[in-house]
Amino acid sequence: MATPQRAKLNGMGSSGATPGPPVGGPSAPGRQAGGTPRAALAELLAGNRRFVSGQPVHGHDVTAAAAASGDQQPYAVVLGCIDSRVPLEAIFDQTFGAICVIRTGGHVLDRAVCGSIEYVVGQLGVPLVMVLGHERCGAVGAAVDALRAGVRPAGSLAHLVDEIAPAVTEAGLDDPAVHPLAIRRHVRRTVRTLRHDDLLAGPVAAGGVAVVGGLYDLATGEVALLDPA
Repeated sequence: MATPQRAKLNGMGSSGATPGPPVGGPSAPGRQAGGTPRAALAELLAGNRRFVSGQPVHGHDVTAAAAASGDQQPYAVVLGCIDSRVPLEAIFDQTFGAICVIRTGGHVLDRAVCGSIEYVVGQLGVPLVMVLGHERCGAVGAAVDALRAGVRPAGSLAHLVDEIAPAVTEAGLDDPAVHPLAIRRHVRRTVRTLRHDDLLAGPVAAGGVAVVGGLYDLATGEVALLDPA
């Protein structure tokens, strides 16, 4: 398995003054719908660097007035897990109107999720879709436990397990590291599925839209990009 490409921290100093937007902080072009996938990804990862360094621009200055002002011009849509330790706007240091967020258990896809992503890409001109998994994911753990026990859970939880199970099988159910391996494989499988979505495949092939995978480290707060293997 390829090693994740980790975004390095900027060398940001600190002072007694109230910090303004640091180098690599939000820029007007990155906020415009219809921007390039590369610019959108750079903007998103710059926000994560601010979060990791403890110098967020938006995290402590979000007001109701900001929420109500202007039209939305998101530059990315992030599909992540429901885990309460991974609040997506916070870990990417984004304010109102900057990114669209979708969260399901283990970032599992269904028709509503795919339709939502198709909408923001097609109607709002968003050039970047990120699928973000995270370490110690409970949904992936539930799938591992279910497959090892040979018991399919009741209710709609079974849908989550069914969707994650192929990644667990690929990782190897008997591998001691099956949980972290399956997390990464599940992110990559989700990325591949979205790249081949009926309404996304054309823009992706043309280079106007990118679908990328990432992994959030609960210990450090850092987001690592996963290659599309």
